[in-house]
Amino acid sequence: MMKSLALAALLLAPLAHAQEPQMNLPRVKLTAGMHVIDAQVAATDEQRMTGLMHRKEMPQHEGMLFVFEAPSQQCFWMKNTLLPLAIAFVADDGTIVNTDEMKPQTLDAHCSDKPVRYVLEMNKGWFAKKGIKAGTKLGGPIFR
Repeated sequence: MMKSLALAALLLAPLAHAQEPQMNLPRVKLTAGMHVIDAQVAATDEQRMTGLMHRKEMPQHEGMLFVFEAPSQQCFWMKNTLLPLAIAFVADDGTIVNTDEMKPQTLDAHCSDKPVRYVLEMNKGWFAKKGIKAGTKLGGPIFR
């Protein structure tokens, strides 16, 4: 009986962990005109797959920057993501290629218009409220 309970605990531990939001990723400061963004950086496959899932809130000046090894068409959806988000697909030099708004807990695909290495997620409406759109250049040490 004890062995069965221990095995069950070991098997369920990853599921319990999977429900926890990522909160302690490395951070980078980005700029969009006069606006400063405190972005968590998701750079590994696991970090990118988890993204902002299971978060119940995010401060307005914060976001998540997804970094990929090479430019390619990137598509995102919102499974297990509780927050409505805005998304920007960003070229190597920091230029926003396109943006979109995403509804929580949906599987609708939101894709880049061309190959990109970076994707920035912010709270819903953030880009529109700041007048940031395709062609706007983001600044920060991560962009070449």
